Amino acid sequence: MPLHLILFAVAAFAWRLITLAISAWHEKALKRDGATEYGAKNSIFLAASHVLYYICAVVEAAAGLHEPNTLVSAAGIVIYLASALVLVSVIRSLGGLWTIKIIISPQHRRVQSGLFSFVRHPNYFLNILPELIGFALALNAYWTLMIGIPLYLVPLVTRIRQEEAAMRATFAPEL
Repeated sequence: MPLHLILFAVAAFAWRLITLAISAWHEKALKRDGATEYGAKNSIFLAASHVLYYICAVVEAAAGLHEPNTLVSAAGIVIYLASALVLVSVIRSLGGLWTIKIIISPQHRRVQSGLFSFVRHPNYFLNILPELIGFALALNAYWTLMIGIPLYLVPLVTRIRQEEAAMRATFAPEL
């Protein structure tokens, strides 16, 4: 695997660790203030699926199953970076409410600004899915992309349904 792709993969893992730390910090504050978590088991499954996807893509790239394609790698990195910018926007819009889990606080407010004014779930549709697609393309990990995305959709669709149910219960008059 070329050095620039190794560095990209390391940077992507580091980025995800940073966002995990932000999420943990927000979660701690939310729960201290009486917030409730929904779908905890699926959150664990979703997080494990995310890590496994990254690992599979790296292993596939390291195994050299595909001839490296610089153009595909560059496109993947651009997609990945765009998804990271979306995540920054989502975190800014949600502020202390943003976590990688479904956590609703008693003071929770419905956010309809930023990307949320255009897309119901920008974190999933404009960040996570493009992130995974971009990561696999950057590493030319086509098997991970073709098999991993459909498998990842199982816990992701479950997450969206759980989040929708929690939002309906919290914001029923507004929805």
